[in-house]
Amino acid sequence: MSPPPQIEFRGIAKRFPGVQALDGVSFSVAPGSCHALIGENGAGKSTLGKILAGILSADAGTLLLEGRPITPATPLEARALGIAMVHQELAFCPNLSVAENLCLGDLPTRRGGWVDRAALHRRARALLAEIGADLDPARLIGSLSTAQEQLVQIAAAIGTGARVIVMDEPSSSLSAGETRELFRLVRSLTARGITLVYVSHRLEELFALCDTLTVLRDGRHVWTGPIRQTTPGEVVTRMIGRELRVETPTHLTQTLGAEVLRVEDLSSPGRFSGVELSLRAGEVVGLAGLVGAGRSETLQAIFGLDPRAEGRVFVRGQPLRLGSVDAALAAGLGLLPEDRKRQGLVLGLTCRENVSLAALPALSRFGWVRRAAERTQARHFSERLRVKAPNIESLVAGLSGGNQQKIALAKWLARSCDILLIDEPTRGVDVGAKAEIYPLLDELAREGKAILVVSSELPELLGLCRRILVMRAGRLVGDVPRADATEASLMRLMAGVAADCAA
Repeated sequence: MSPPPQIEFRGIAKRFPGVQALDGVSFSVAPGSCHALIGENGAGKSTLGKILAGILSADAGTLLLEGRPITPATPLEARALGIAMVHQELAFCPNLSVAENLCLGDLPTRRGGWVDRAALHRRARALLAEIGADLDPARLIGSLSTAQEQLVQIAAAIGTGARVIVMDEPSSSLSAGETRELFRLVRSLTARGITLVYVSHRLEELFALCDTLTVLRDGRHVWTGPIRQTTPGEVVTRMIGRELRVETPTHLTQTLGAEVLRVEDLSSPGRFSGVELSLRAGEVVGLAGLVGAGRSETLQAIFGLDPRAEGRVFVRGQPLRLGSVDAALAAGLGLLPEDRKRQGLVLGLTCRENVSLAALPALSRFGWVRRAAERTQARHFSERLRVKAPNIESLVAGLSGGNQQKIALAKWLARSCDILLIDEPTRGVDVGAKAEIYPLLDELAREGKAILVVSSELPELLGLCRRILVMRAGRLVGDVPRADATEASLMRLMAGVAADCAA
């Protein structure tokens, strides 16, 4: 008699106000499997993982662990059952140390109830060493990068002795080297018999790591099967319910307008130096580079967020005062940051309120916001960007990542910005949302807007841009026309490897 599945979902349903997140989802996960869970933003992947991890409760259906029904009502109850979750977003106390967060549920104590700091740090170092993370246990979580926070979360999950781990977009913020280390770790965990439910938008990642794949669409189960029995193209079609077409951007055939942005000798001590670039109306220019190359920092300095920035920036031939966001806004610049949840949106506000945030002066009279005009504007841009939300009064926090990104972009369109600085336009969004965001950027360029795009995905830059600028170690080292750009040539520039040395 074969053993029961490690995890089985039977008719799981979950509804949020205005949204049916899960609708009768049923499938099983085998012991020791690395089981991929994929679907568009809003398909219900993270919701299903949170139900398994005790963060949310299902409205209907049954959850079974090794054939036994379970109902974890809290993460602590799930952990007692041997289930842990690695979240896409920060799930720690930022004002506590790495060691304190890792051992928060089971702090080692001495006589009298005092925390044994030496034992605390020994245990934390052992957990970090198990995943190959070279971090100081005494550092505050709030001082870590997003990638480092992700690694600490993985160490914490392993430290609980979990037999089932849900990984929600674990590589979304990791560099190439950190991703390779994650892959090694995932393979070692499954080799030890640990079952992984692996949520990711990156198809190449899933096909490299997972043995079984489940597709969700609009909160419903679509397909489960061995990953070797399907192809990436078939998976995408199941995810979005249609064949995905990749089209060449039409802005590439248009004649460019006048120069609207020129940067000369832009530098910031310890971050980047000597950056020079230009941007014309109707042009989409990419900015490529490895993690730490200075790409995001360059965009922030142009937008006035770096008080230490030196050099010259000209907008339509007029000098732009550095270190002043107000000056950048007045000149028609808009910045879509990499971390939309922390820097691009106010999650506790509605879609209407977020769309109007940057345009409040134009929507106000005598200090009062004209609500009718605000609602009209929010509806217009929500419809134009095809935002999927119950209505414009829905909280942004309840939207999928792709729709949050559209709202963050709508904010700058509502202000009529002609120069858009966009950092990682499709970070954390699925292929279906990407297929909607790319045509939007193409449309904006056709209208004459100038767009400078930072992306860690080279195929994205190769598909979108007329030119790709390459940064390495804080300096601009290449300006590659679209016709001459390949992933290999860009990677050589990014890594500083000569063409004749590349294998």
